[in-house]
Amino acid sequence: MGCAVSKKSRARSVLADPVALASETIFTVSEVEALLDLYKKLSCSITRDGLIHKEELLLALFKNHKKENLFADRIFALFDAKQNGHIDFGEFVQTLSIFHPRTPESEKIECEESRRNAFKLYDLRHTGYIEREELKEMVVALLDESDLHLSDDVVEAIVDKTFKETDANGDGRIDQEEWREFAARNPTLLRNMTLPYLVDVNLAFPSFILGTGAEDSTFTGSLI
Repeated sequence: MGCAVSKKSRARSVLADPVALASETIFTVSEVEALLDLYKKLSCSITRDGLIHKEELLLALFKNHKKENLFADRIFALFDAKQNGHIDFGEFVQTLSIFHPRTPESEKIECEESRRNAFKLYDLRHTGYIEREELKEMVVALLDESDLHLSDDVVEAIVDKTFKETDANGDGRIDQEEWREFAARNPTLLRNMTLPYLVDVNLAFPSFILGTGAEDSTFTGSLI
């Protein structure tokens, strides 16, 4: 049975034109249409209003709509570009395009004017810089998401090593230029910005789980 939503809500969710979205993203028109089917399912999973709310996105990404985690919150913030508490279809497709495996790493790193890039995951206070405490909060959240529990000394060592490698001018914070240079040298840190399943979006969507990739790391080095 389909989701029963008002005509007004349904119109808002499908307002974005698939052809226009395909021209703006890495997806083809047929892939955008396939994503519309996924969008409709997700937007009805908890609140039947034709829009994706935070709980619905967390349920899709982490199989838990009550998950309280800074990493999960930051992912939702990337999708909710209009910052109005929900995700419309255009936001959904445009953000997934950034997470596509074929999206160039430069696009995941760059796009300074966009709220949808990897730097924004860590700029928690929206200051244009990544402060040391922000980085530590995100490291802890990523470890928690991966069910890894390290001592505070190890976490501090990770943060220290990252800042030593990234903060080129030594001012105690990471700006976007320093971030771009560090990301270019360490492309694996963009694993949180990639959803492998998007390659097969025209097939039956196998899963919509966002993997942190943290299980492949010992977290003995730097991390952002």
